[in-house]
Amino acid sequence: MGTQVIEAATGTTRLHMAKRGTIAGLPIMLGYLPIALTYGVLAGQSGMTNMELTLMSVLVFAGASQFLAVGMVAASTGAMEIIIATFVLNFRHFVMSLSFMNRLRGIALRAKVPLSLGITDETFAVSMLYRKESKEAHASWFYAALILTAYVSWVGGSYLGGVLGDIIPSRLSQSMGVALYAMFIGLLVPSVRKQYRIALVAIFAMMINFLCQWWGMDQGWAIVLGTLIGGLSGIWILQDGEEEES
Repeated sequence: MGTQVIEAATGTTRLHMAKRGTIAGLPIMLGYLPIALTYGVLAGQSGMTNMELTLMSVLVFAGASQFLAVGMVAASTGAMEIIIATFVLNFRHFVMSLSFMNRLRGIALRAKVPLSLGITDETFAVSMLYRKESKEAHASWFYAALILTAYVSWVGGSYLGGVLGDIIPSRLSQSMGVALYAMFIGLLVPSVRKQYRIALVAIFAMMINFLCQWWGMDQGWAIVLGTLIGGLSGIWILQDGEEEES
């Protein structure tokens, strides 16, 4: 009883922390909804049912990877190539999860595991803005509410996009296909502005993908090899750039 009174007085009850986490996640929700709608429409165009595209959002919860997977599904790529390509693209989540968990050392492991499943570029970036909350009581409730707000908006937006794909005019839905390329360009440009050599990595990956398909390789495996070899080339290309700057 005494503990509950103290928690209420200091404003660190579970409900209070959950409310703060939900408010912190609202900007992510506003950003996710239009992208999730676009994903749902494009996934429906690729031949996926509304249940399949929604289930992908439930299980994967990674925008860039889902857009990549949808493009590969539309190209009739095999399941193994899609799994490997999305795994490579999502490899950065290991680093983000380790950094996130390092700040939550005071939280029990049973809470850390489900929280790590909700790490995306956006939830990680916003959680970095709320570092002090990790030292407060019931910190897991704050971060769980933040992640759930983003998660529900992404899954709900995906489902709604799948429904709207059957309603909106076909000419409009087909024009939304450019969102796939715009999204990846949007991810690339800010990085290139900081370090122009990243553009060389992207160009090298494109060349590998083109050459593999030119030699008759399946498109899915060409994407996988382009991603892997292009990413590994960054070890030398970016390292040379750092040596020149120093």
